[in-house]
Amino acid sequence: MSAPVDDLSTAAAEIATARKDMLRIATAGSVDDGKSTLIGRLLYDSKAVLEDQYEAISRASRGDHVDLSLLTDGLRAEREQGITIDVAYRYFTTPRRTFVLADTPGHVQYTRNMVTGASTADLAIVLVDARKGMLEQSRRHAFLAALLRVPHLVVAVNKMDLVDWSQDVFTAIRDEFTAFAARLDVPDVTVVPISALAGDNVVTPSQNMPWYDGPSLLHHLEEVEVGSELVHTGLRFPVQYVIRPQSDAHRDYRGYAGSVASGVVRVGDAVQVLPSGLTTTVAAIDGPSGPLEQAFAPMAVTVRLADDVDVSRGDLLCPVQDAPTVTQDLEAVVCWMTDEPLRDRRKLVLKHTTRSVRAIVKSVHHRLDVNTLDHDVEAGELGLNDIGRVTLRTTQPLFVDDYARNRATGRFILVDEATNATVGAGML
Repeated sequence: MSAPVDDLSTAAAEIATARKDMLRIATAGSVDDGKSTLIGRLLYDSKAVLEDQYEAISRASRGDHVDLSLLTDGLRAEREQGITIDVAYRYFTTPRRTFVLADTPGHVQYTRNMVTGASTADLAIVLVDARKGMLEQSRRHAFLAALLRVPHLVVAVNKMDLVDWSQDVFTAIRDEFTAFAARLDVPDVTVVPISALAGDNVVTPSQNMPWYDGPSLLHHLEEVEVGSELVHTGLRFPVQYVIRPQSDAHRDYRGYAGSVASGVVRVGDAVQVLPSGLTTTVAAIDGPSGPLEQAFAPMAVTVRLADDVDVSRGDLLCPVQDAPTVTQDLEAVVCWMTDEPLRDRRKLVLKHTTRSVRAIVKSVHHRLDVNTLDHDVEAGELGLNDIGRVTLRTTQPLFVDDYARNRATGRFILVDEATNATVGAGML
């Protein structure tokens, strides 16, 4: 049963209200473009830094400016090398919104960490050094953001103070990046000139760049719209756990717990259970605070069904008329994250929503050159940080959508059977 457009709009408005609150951001860019300094500036200017923290980094700083990057470069190796090599999550708030910010690595060696940080992001900030312009890693991270279908992309042209606040330098970088983004089919690109070290145009408009009439970076982050795309996609409810209380008072209770991956579910809706294909209706929805009439992504709820059908962990509830594809053959773009190459016939564990199955690599079709976007069909394998197109065969059927349509059911991770380490991430 498809939800009326008005109901979807209402649910989208509820998400906007519930998440006015939250924007998930991933920062990326080449080494030493100033990501950690920018995050430190956002933390400091939004009053998220305690006085003793600021005093500590002031004592540790050298030169005329306080080194705000010390707020985020927490690993000793990072401080010694002056680069970020891990994904560091930071939180800060303004009166309009709460931000969850993933500071992802700029070095090519840690591209896989950038994939991790951006996989759940609503917006990606790619920093570009105004002195250097577009570099290989700038293109790589923009491509990854587009590949991961991050809805909004912001290009922060940093260190404008080192190019004398030149409008020509900014315009050249903006035009080059916009042309590159057009090839990636990025839906929303915003380019902002900033100086993270001095704070120009990060929170407040800069007096040094009167030729720029757009919003400051933080103002844009506060105003960008997020969340509605989750509602306007069909219902996908992967079952995480079956609840069967043993007490006499609740002997007849059977609920299916999980998070709504996309869409809206309401009491009375007709739903289909995959893989069995059996149909039933939603009898009740239980939330953390009691019964609900409806639930929408990304709420965690327990759904009760009108009929006693067989439902287990890894099964999926979806609309009768809008079901995902049920298949054992997957065509995917894979980002490989380990030293041992991905080759044909390799066996792995594939985790998709709440379902884990064994899989075998049928074919590595090509490796992608992220600079030219050309396909290397002679590669035959994917090495560390490589991205390419792969065909997989699973031992059990999965319930999938194209990643472009649904990020929740269009993605998966690959796990090494022997070590249980995550070795790859894929988009269908």
